[in-house]
Amino acid sequence: MSRRGWALFVAMSVIWGIPYLLIKVAVGEFDPVLVVFGRCVLGAVVLVPLVVARGQLRGLVRHWRALLAFTVLEMTGPWLLLSIAEQSLSSSLTGLLVATVPFVAALAGRLLGGEEELSRVRIGGMLLGVVGIVALLGLDVRGAQLLAIGAVVLTVVGYATAPLVISRQLADVPGVAAAAVALVVTSLVYAPFAVPRLDQVTAAPVDALLAVLALGLICTALALVLFFRLIREVGPQRALVITFVNPAVAVLLGVLLLDEPFTVGIAVGLPVILVGCVLATRRTRTPDPVPVAPS
Repeated sequence: MSRRGWALFVAMSVIWGIPYLLIKVAVGEFDPVLVVFGRCVLGAVVLVPLVVARGQLRGLVRHWRALLAFTVLEMTGPWLLLSIAEQSLSSSLTGLLVATVPFVAALAGRLLGGEEELSRVRIGGMLLGVVGIVALLGLDVRGAQLLAIGAVVLTVVGYATAPLVISRQLADVPGVAAAAVALVVTSLVYAPFAVPRLDQVTAAPVDALLAVLALGLICTALALVLFFRLIREVGPQRALVITFVNPAVAVLLGVLLLDEPFTVGIAVGLPVILVGCVLATRRTRTPDPVPVAPS
C-alpha cells in the first residue's frame, strides 16, 4: 500500500478499536438501542451541515438504491444484529466470527467479478490474522446459540459487501455525503425504539455521556469519512483487513485503561496479527511482460 493508504489503515484500525471500550462504558448506563441512536444522531449532526455547505446533496437522489443498500449492509442491519448476538455469545467468539469479513469480501469480490485476485501470500496473511485473533481473544463456544451465530454471520455478510457497494456503485459520491445519508436513515429507523428511553440521559454520569459523545463524533462521523477514503485508496478487500486489528486495539486499551491483565495470548497474538496484516495487504505484483524478439 501507499503511505497514504497505510496512514488511513492505521487510523481506522485505532478509531474502530476504540468503540469496544466506549460501548462498555455507555451500556452500563444506557440501553443499547439508545447508545446506537445517540451515536447516529451525533454523527449526522456533524456531517449533514458539511454536506449541505458543500452542495453535495445534489445528485444523490439518483443513487438512492445504492445508498440505501450501503446503509442497511453497513449500519442499520449489523448494529442491531450484533446487539442481539452479544446477549448470548462471548466476545471472543463474536470477534473471531467478525474477523472472517476479509475472506467473505474476497469471495464476494471474485464471484461478482472485477476484484483483484488474491495471491497465496495475501491468503496466508489473512489466515495468520485469524490465528492471531484466536490467540488474542481465545475461543469460548459454551452456550453459543445458532440464532445468535446466524445474526453475526449476517453481520459479516453485510460488512463484507457494503464496501463493494461503495467502490462499484458510489464511486462518484462524496464519502461525507454517503455517510451523512446513512446516519440519517439509521437514526430514523432507531428513533421509535430510542426516544421513549431518553429519560435515561438526565440521570446518567458524565463518563457515560462522554462515551456516547466520542462514539458519535470520532467513532462514527470521522470514522465513516476515513473509511470511504481508505476503500478508495486501497480497495475494499484490503480496507477490511482492519477487522483483524480492531480487537487488538480494544485489548490494548483494556490493558492500559481498564487494568485488564496482559496475558500470554496478547503477547503472542498481537505480533501474529500485525504480520498477517502486512502480508494480507501486500500489493499483488503483476509479472513483467516477456519481451518479444523483433521479426
